[in-house]
Amino acid sequence: MSHREGELEFDFTGARVVDRLDQQGVPLPHGMQLVDFVVEETNRLLLVEVKDPSAIGARPERRATWEEELRDGSFVNAELAPKCRDSYTYLHLMDRDDRPIAYLVVLGLCNMPGILPADLDQLAKRLSARLKQEADQPWVRQYASACQVVTVADWNSTVGRYSVARVP
Repeated sequence: MSHREGELEFDFTGARVVDRLDQQGVPLPHGMQLVDFVVEETNRLLLVEVKDPSAIGARPERRATWEEELRDGSFVNAELAPKCRDSYTYLHLMDRDDRPIAYLVVLGLCNMPGILPADLDQLAKRLSARLKQEADQPWVRQYASACQVVTVADWNSTVGRYSVARVP
């Protein structure tokens, strides 16, 4: 079951269902930001968000801005946390939130040597904290049971069950 996001091709063979939520040309509720894929497994829903600043078409100035946003937390606050929350809300309203939800962020960083493993660890910690509390009080309902940030290079060894490859 192959699904493509930009230059990255994911093989979700073995999943029950894979839906593309962030699909060009498909109307979404106004203001909602949705993840790229929802992978339905027997025991969980896997929300997959793909960010690939190493793509061939990515401009160097955008890469620099992206790196800064990753480090200062604005990437988590403005993009990653809202996408998870909005996707959960969408799934809830569609009566599809019937099992634990795990959030997996996949980053294409092969052309960004300035991003270190420690930066990714910090990003994952910030994201996990933000998914629990975005306002002055923590969410009463914790909607993401797990949160992980992986690079494309680490996907196959980290995620294991599914694979990803860069395609031209």
